[in-house]
Amino acid sequence: MDKEKLFRLAHESIVDCDEDKALQVIKEAKESGVDLVELLSQGFSAGIRELGDQFGRGEIFLPELIFSTEVMKKASAVIEENLGTRNAPKKGVMVIGTVAGDVHDIGKGIVCSLVKSNGIDVYDLGREVPALTFIEKAEEVKADFIGSSALLTTTMTEQKKIEDILRKEGLRDKYKTMVGGAPVTKRWAEKIGADAYCEDAAESVRMIQQWLDEK
Repeated sequence: MDKEKLFRLAHESIVDCDEDKALQVIKEAKESGVDLVELLSQGFSAGIRELGDQFGRGEIFLPELIFSTEVMKKASAVIEENLGTRNAPKKGVMVIGTVAGDVHDIGKGIVCSLVKSNGIDVYDLGREVPALTFIEKAEEVKADFIGSSALLTTTMTEQKKIEDILRKEGLRDKYKTMVGGAPVTKRWAEKIGADAYCEDAAESVRMIQQWLDEK
């Protein structure tokens, strides 16, 4: 089977949330000698990007996106297993977490999956993460991007703490920071000095890609 058809089928398997189809595409790609990294980036990732855009426009609901990200995770894991020591080229490193006092992380999980599928190493710090921990981890893994999610108005101030600590430690220009979450707005991002407000996972990917293109 030619690779363009396989890319299309991989794309469809994500959009249709069809794990069996995704695994069959990987099997046929191996048999046809198609580069699995290309299959991941031009097939599966294209599918999840499309769904991210649709979710951002309100055309699909959260459960559909979650189910498809699970298929994406499975496909990515199988491809990584088949690549062995080969790794897809990484474009950057991101540290992300839900801020201290906040236990909500569904949206953050979707961002992690989508960003990772676009060639970024993602370190998910989980929930209830203190501001300082974001920065300590970013320093440890030599991150390029720091993302924080706040789903409660009472925890948004933790995002400001991240910016304050970065400035205090002379690290503000070292990272690109993005904030998100239901109560968060572009105005809030500007007020605290974050580099970007991202409404959803697709916007997070677009923002990161823009920064990479500007390098």
